[in-house]
Amino acid sequence: MGVSFEGLRLSVFPTVYEPAEDSFLLAKVASGLRGKILEVGCGSGICSIAAAKTNEKNTVVGIDLNEQAVKCSKENARANNAENCTFFVSDLFAKMKKGEKFDFILFNPPYLPTAAHEKLENPQENAAYDGGKSGMRVILKFLKQAPEFLAEKGEIFIVATSLGEVDAKISKIAGKMGFSAKEISCEKFFFEKICVLKLSRNKKKE
Repeated sequence: MGVSFEGLRLSVFPTVYEPAEDSFLLAKVASGLRGKILEVGCGSGICSIAAAKTNEKNTVVGIDLNEQAVKCSKENARANNAENCTFFVSDLFAKMKKGEKFDFILFNPPYLPTAAHEKLENPQENAAYDGGKSGMRVILKFLKQAPEFLAEKGEIFIVATSLGEVDAKISKIAGKMGFSAKEISCEKFFFEKICVLKLSRNKKKE
């Protein structure tokens, strides 16, 4: 299976999340970034490769729990001559080097509220969709861990949905963490709105 995005041609392995509207929203954001970039849950590598191709001086790292996603991302990076990005397997930040900091962290999480009967049979495929009953199961873990790997003036870009008020929940949690949340792009559908939220640390008062 193949997908095109702004000049990129991407293959998608069978158990890897196929880029859709949420992926394209985040990839457009990624293509405008400059610096050291981490993509959590890289899937096919679309956002990492978009960030790498937009500026050869960017340093891009993509991680995913799914081994097939990492293999898929590596293959797509080679096919699109994106030499300034690397990929490896990690459950969120578990395999990241302690003390490593990034200017930007991107995440298109499993945000769909998911009941037990809605889970997919393949565990790797299910991991890309299953947000738990509230849609926040993986997002909560991510938000707790991400600040440790974010540079002082760094920013987090995370995809969210209006279903289950996931977008509002993220904004509320971000506020408690000392971050401001701003919606920077969105796509509206009949039954939901998908958006990209930018999380930035609040400036410290003098």
